[in-house]
Amino acid sequence: MGAEGGPTLISSVQRAFRLLEAVGAHAGGAPAKQLARETGLPIATTYHLLRTLAHDGYVQKLDDGGYVLGDRLHVLQTGSRDQALLSRIRPTLAALRDEVSAAAYLTFYEEGEIRVAEIVDSPRAPRVDLWVGFEDAGHATALGKSVLRELDDESRKDYLSRHPLADLTPRTITQAAELLRRLDSNAATPAVLDLEEYSLGTVCIAVPVYSGGRLGSLGVSLRADRLARIDRVRERLIPAAERVTRGLSLTI
Repeated sequence: MGAEGGPTLISSVQRAFRLLEAVGAHAGGAPAKQLARETGLPIATTYHLLRTLAHDGYVQKLDDGGYVLGDRLHVLQTGSRDQALLSRIRPTLAALRDEVSAAAYLTFYEEGEIRVAEIVDSPRAPRVDLWVGFEDAGHATALGKSVLRELDDESRKDYLSRHPLADLTPRTITQAAELLRRLDSNAATPAVLDLEEYSLGTVCIAVPVYSGGRLGSLGVSLRADRLARIDRVRERLIPAAERVTRGLSLTI
């Protein structure tokens, strides 16, 4: 009955993709009638699909009536590229996890926020309980502090002005001046530590990584009773971060 009542959902998707391909072939835009001719779609169907795609941001209607690809599609393309980059460096994260028997984390500084991009763990190397989002805990995690240390003064002040230094554990640094002093006092080493500042019973070590001009950090979390092994972990972490940066910097 569905086949007799009109096009199936699958055929509608196929038509939408065909229309997007046609729109993408015209950098300066193309009117609906031209797109209908090029795709072989009925003009009414073309108008309907264009309105739907424009509403959701996949195409944009220009003042002269032509259509170009919209920002939403560019966001999807960027997301696809990021996923491809993460797939490329995920084996390095897994190798680091296995070498030090600890969960590995990758973060990036994006639009003024410190965000987790990837976590590679296992039953033998479980992740820390993320009871407070990393976006609100940059001051209390090695991953966040690694990013903050690499930022310029203006970017640091901007971040700290928007993120209260919440008291997550008795060891959390809650004064901005003290946090900055500690970050700057250890500038000679690339590694930054979180000594139970985010979660009691857990320590973390992190170092900076880069994806082109984008700043991030690579780190691992350990049980606090393994702190004596932190130097060995640092020795594995630094070259792993260098491999991650190289992997993220290669053109796809």
